[in-house]
Amino acid sequence: MANNDTILTMDDIVKTFGPVKALSGVNLSVDRGEIHAICGENGAGKSTLMNVLSGVYPYGSYSGTITFDGKECRYRTIKDSEADGIVIIHQELALSPFLSIAENIFIGNEQAKGGVIDWDETRAKAKQLLERVGLPENPDTRIMDIGVGKQQLVEIAKALSKDVKLLILDEPTAALNDEDSAHLLGLVRQLRDEQGVTSIIISHKLNEIADIADNITIIRDGATVGEMYITPETPLDQDELIKKMVGRSLTNLYPDHEPNTPGEEYLRLEDWTVHHPLDQERVIVDHANINVHSGEIVGLAGLMGAGRTELAMSVFGHSYGSHISGKVFVKGKEVQLPNVQAAIDAGLAYATEDRKVYGLNLLQNIRENASMASLEKMSSHGIMDADTEQVEVEKYRKDFHIKCQSIDVNVGTLSGGNQQKVVLAKWVISDPDILILDEPTRGIDVGAKYEIYEIINQLADAGKAVIVISSELPELIGICDRIYTVSQGVVTDNVDRNGFTQEYLMKGMTKDKEVAAS
Repeated sequence: MANNDTILTMDDIVKTFGPVKALSGVNLSVDRGEIHAICGENGAGKSTLMNVLSGVYPYGSYSGTITFDGKECRYRTIKDSEADGIVIIHQELALSPFLSIAENIFIGNEQAKGGVIDWDETRAKAKQLLERVGLPENPDTRIMDIGVGKQQLVEIAKALSKDVKLLILDEPTAALNDEDSAHLLGLVRQLRDEQGVTSIIISHKLNEIADIADNITIIRDGATVGEMYITPETPLDQDELIKKMVGRSLTNLYPDHEPNTPGEEYLRLEDWTVHHPLDQERVIVDHANINVHSGEIVGLAGLMGAGRTELAMSVFGHSYGSHISGKVFVKGKEVQLPNVQAAIDAGLAYATEDRKVYGLNLLQNIRENASMASLEKMSSHGIMDADTEQVEVEKYRKDFHIKCQSIDVNVGTLSGGNQQKVVLAKWVISDPDILILDEPTRGIDVGAKYEIYEIINQLADAGKAVIVISSELPELIGICDRIYTVSQGVVTDNVDRNGFTQEYLMKGMTKDKEVAAS
């Protein structure tokens, strides 16, 4: 817990990118041995501030003063900050998938004698570090062969190998399931309590912040707007935190939306079965039957590995799986969707859960990304109509409140929430009848989530059939008209709005496969 011994202060930090002021006088004070949360909307400047601290943005590229462990810091590289014991773990993990766990832990910090790597020493030290983070893996295991939750623990082991004093975690649980998240947060607590490691955690999961943080600094529009101190007697007031983050009171996390009267059945799956692409004996989706109507928002609820994403991708032009069988009906007619183009032509759109890898080309601008699924629609005789493209994309930039200087800025410079809006715009421009949205609000803040929910409501009101896959049950309950529960590839229940409770849905999500199938 905090003990009034300050380990870090950042005073009046200002950072600009051309005409854009990313940070305008941020102040931060962190006590030794505490877990300090930094909260704010996407684009508020949280990650920028940590990049200033760690030397990603070197001294001289910003103004203001940083004091760490009693001395002023002027870091010019990440190596400089790491030498002082400051280690940052970014949301996009910096591990090499083809190297082993041991090689990743000591990359750039090789255990060498006389210029030759001592592999016995490397493995032995890696094993000790893995034990400290509670990861019982062989140090020779390749990174690509372990899950994201375990990769996060390897990153922390790597930080511990550098004698970390201040551990910075940027959205550490965004891609983790509940079990892995709980283990990771337990480890951060343990590092605080047993080894005195101070941590800064950036997260949009307010329940996690309430559970783990000792104190909170709130940043809005590049400036510090408040601090909140948490004690056992004064737990976190999440409503107050949201109000400070977004500058307005979100009394309701989900927009009011009168359910539409379902129209024509737009999509129906019958006995849809999908096998694993490599292990073809393994059934991933098992005789699934679902439907969705015009004007309806239907959720798919399931635990990690239940087969929801695999179901969506297999329907969307067989993007996943092998030995796919069953029937797909669009507007009452059976259709064959052997590839993605056939799915798009049939009126389907699939917004992936991994926007940075599959949803967007981060090297292109907003305009090029948003028009990507509609090239045929916007071209004549194979030549792109630049005027049509400009008008269409600009319309959705305004409609979806995408914060940017123009549609010609690189999409990689946008915050997560704005990138997600570009993914939605890309598919809405293609004018589909059926939209499948896979984790549409993953890793974005409460304010941006609210705007995404409004967009989903608008799509349903316009007569689209919308399927939403989400790992957050409150989100599905807040926005859906019906929810299918999925367990081990089996659709176990079809629940309408008056049956929505987290407990009831969780029963369907954890139902044994044999029981569900009977």
